[in-house]
Amino acid sequence: MEKENLNGAVKIDAADKMTIENLSCFYGKKCVLESASLTIKRNEILSIIGPSNSGKTTFLRTLNRMNDLNADYDRKGDVFLDEENIFMMNMEKLRMRVGMLFAMPIPLPMTIYENIIYAPKRIGLVRKNSLPAERDAVVEQALRDASLWDEVKDRLDSSAMKLSGGQQQRLCIARILAINPEVILFDEPCSGLDPISTAKVEETMVELKKRYTIVLVTNNVKQASRVGDRTAFFLMGKLIEVGDTAQMFVSPKETQTNDYITGRFG
Repeated sequence: MEKENLNGAVKIDAADKMTIENLSCFYGKKCVLESASLTIKRNEILSIIGPSNSGKTTFLRTLNRMNDLNADYDRKGDVFLDEENIFMMNMEKLRMRVGMLFAMPIPLPMTIYENIIYAPKRIGLVRKNSLPAERDAVVEQALRDASLWDEVKDRLDSSAMKLSGGQQQRLCIARILAINPEVILFDEPCSGLDPISTAKVEETMVELKKRYTIVLVTNNVKQASRVGDRTAFFLMGKLIEVGDTAQMFVSPKETQTNDYITGRFG
């Protein structure tokens, strides 16, 4: 990587979608993440594991600047999306490119159809005077990509609140996909779901990585091993290790990583 230019752009390896350099995060005077540096590859699922209060969610929320909403939050270091420094980007532009899915599904109190088309209309991806067929195509494609179309195609005018928890979570994935992001951040997306719903969300993530870059924070070590191409282990605010998932779960480099994966703490 070359030195940063005045406009915040740098030369990035073509395989890297996001580059994090010496990122430290603070809430007030408390440092919750210390000097983390890593890359996120294009079209990969990067799983992030570690016990509670290890800095995982703070790291994730920094990648689309959700932490900026907290008045006590501060940070040092840089995050690049392709060759642009995200801290110099327009916030709305950044969140169009980097979508985020939260632990609890939060469908809008409107129909399934309206949940999907709302954001594309608001940000101008779908014209206000567009034909119904154009809007229908956006909704169908997003729901298909989220593996939900076959379950809801006959009740698009029904309230999204009537969907099951697992369906609501996939609806929220579809909502993100409808704005054509480049990166999707998943923050414990299966924490409240049953095993069958969890499997469907995992299958969806694996399918989506063909077109998107995915970062997954999970407390489920087995989930990280199932879906992650690479895995990063955080502990007490520090990035301990990052590498190929298959290798890490068989022969981690650090003793702390091995102890966490094998259940000795966490």
